[in-house]
Amino acid sequence: MALCRSFARLLCKQADAGLQLTKQAHSVALVGAPLSRGQKRRGVDHGPATLRAAGLVERLAGLGCQVYDFGDLNFTQVPNDELYNNLVLYPRSVGLASQVLADTVSRAVAAGHSCVTIGGDHSLALGSVSGHARQCPHVGVIWVDAHADINTPLTTQSGSLHGQPLSFLLRELQDKVPQLPGFSWLKPCLSASDIVYIGLRDVDPAEYYILKNYDIQYFSMRDIDRLGIQKVMERTFEQLMGRRQRPIHLSFDIDAFDPSLAPATGTPVLGGLTYREGMYIAEEIHNTGMLSAVDMVEVNPLLGASQEEVNATASLAVDVIATCFGQTREGAHTAFDELPTPSSPDESDSEEQVRI
Repeated sequence: MALCRSFARLLCKQADAGLQLTKQAHSVALVGAPLSRGQKRRGVDHGPATLRAAGLVERLAGLGCQVYDFGDLNFTQVPNDELYNNLVLYPRSVGLASQVLADTVSRAVAAGHSCVTIGGDHSLALGSVSGHARQCPHVGVIWVDAHADINTPLTTQSGSLHGQPLSFLLRELQDKVPQLPGFSWLKPCLSASDIVYIGLRDVDPAEYYILKNYDIQYFSMRDIDRLGIQKVMERTFEQLMGRRQRPIHLSFDIDAFDPSLAPATGTPVLGGLTYREGMYIAEEIHNTGMLSAVDMVEVNPLLGASQEEVNATASLAVDVIATCFGQTREGAHTAFDELPTPSSPDESDSEEQVRI
């Protein structure tokens, strides 16, 4: 079995210098983020426990990764967390939880780990991306999702912060995003050219305006149908790493998959990624050798119609994460250096003749 070694800190430093790291091995920090205040449905806070029960730690360890399990973070529910602008839900609770997560992710990356954050709703990316960017200022983000999650507090129709995290993280939108209570710590850390979307198929009008007018690269499901997933990944890496190598942050919403594959989630949309497309995305990101952090979000075991649906959704999420760290569809192999050769026979020729 290939031994894993810490590389995230080295990756962040060498990526900016344009040095390609090869044959990466991984020291993985696993962070549970049971954040649920970013949306309205109950149950997504059980996501981390569901992924652990589906064998995530064992799968990563089986790939030779050294797993440092940080456990599940404790998030304080702020009392009397009033709506912002009579619409935006739980701003103080989400802001405080995101700050705790940002500090944790920052420490994990600084210690040399690749950080895997399991949620929880997608508002947790406020913390995970911010914490990652503290250590890797030139991080590139691949956002795999049915939704753009880039509404501002002034354009959101639902009021749910899990549909808004990228608007807070994007520098170009700084003058369009009001200061929410609980968000004073948060500073924009991404530029429009640092983000690539894959899998979009349910985009709000204001989000579409932002994608087009701020020149953000995205690949909708129609683009995937038209180009094929191989070309989509080639263009993704050309966008993010065409000029220099840089660490990658993969933020993966399980609803990027078609609901037939991932039914236990809060906002399913028909016509999503196939299993093969999802695994190909993870395989190609792993093959760059530049993956530094992963979010896996929106697995909600309370929304499965049966235990089989919950198990299928959790198993799919574990497959994505494991593939990011080296599992392949050619087989998850341990190190194999040489073929065995025949040893001396158990029986001499004469003994064989007697036996016959």
